[in-house]
Amino acid sequence: MYLGITRQAYYKRCKVNANNALLEQSVLSFVRLERMTHPRIGTRKLQYMMKQSQISIGRDRLFTLLRLNRLLVPNKRAFHKTTHSLHRFYKHPNIIKEGIELTRPEQLWVADITYLPTNECGAYLSLVTDAYSRKVVGYHLSDDLKTSSVKLAFKHALTHRKSTSILIHHSDRGIQYCSNEYQQIHEKHGVICSMTDGYDCYQNALAERVNGILKNEYLLIKPNNLAEAKKMVKQSVEIYNQKRPHTALNYKTPDEVHRAF
Repeated sequence: MYLGITRQAYYKRCKVNANNALLEQSVLSFVRLERMTHPRIGTRKLQYMMKQSQISIGRDRLFTLLRLNRLLVPNKRAFHKTTHSLHRFYKHPNIIKEGIELTRPEQLWVADITYLPTNECGAYLSLVTDAYSRKVVGYHLSDDLKTSSVKLAFKHALTHRKSTSILIHHSDRGIQYCSNEYQQIHEKHGVICSMTDGYDCYQNALAERVNGILKNEYLLIKPNNLAEAKKMVKQSVEIYNQKRPHTALNYKTPDEVHRAF
């Protein structure tokens, strides 16, 4: 015994320290590899993905390890107005304001537009997301905010629609969504229209959330032009739909949940 420590305890501690070092190295390697595909994926999702790969580490320990290695994702905030709601068109009521029980895909779609700058010009990404599966079912990128551009995301989503059951399309009160041109698509396909009834972004929170995920986790590098931006958006939507686990979906991907029905 030396300094009150037995030889057995000393070697046991050495072994524990060595195992901890190996675990931490495995965790850091895993995180750096996943961040190549998901640059801003959060710590809790990483912990779940590690568990699926037989790497076990506690949440608090993981947060501490990532913080010490400067691998925590910093907050990123930006704002660019894309909604013009002072117009002459009819604004539909918010029919989901009191809540809606989601039981399947293609029951409720939420739509929104977000700004995506390039080195050559500004671009606008129109998205349609399935509220049940969180899958981006339609999208279109354009260098303008014309209804003729925005509606292509809706038409893209309808192209892949499989169900003939009741479908609600929910959006803000932007001029594009309220326009006759956009509303004609609702009428043609029998889609019910719902809109926010004010300037409260929480009334379209899911659409805003998906916008934020795509922009803040995947679309991190400013593209040179519109053509390059379209390639980046296509790749980002595919990764989001097919590979990114969601806590709200019990860590399944949107594609997994959507295909289950």
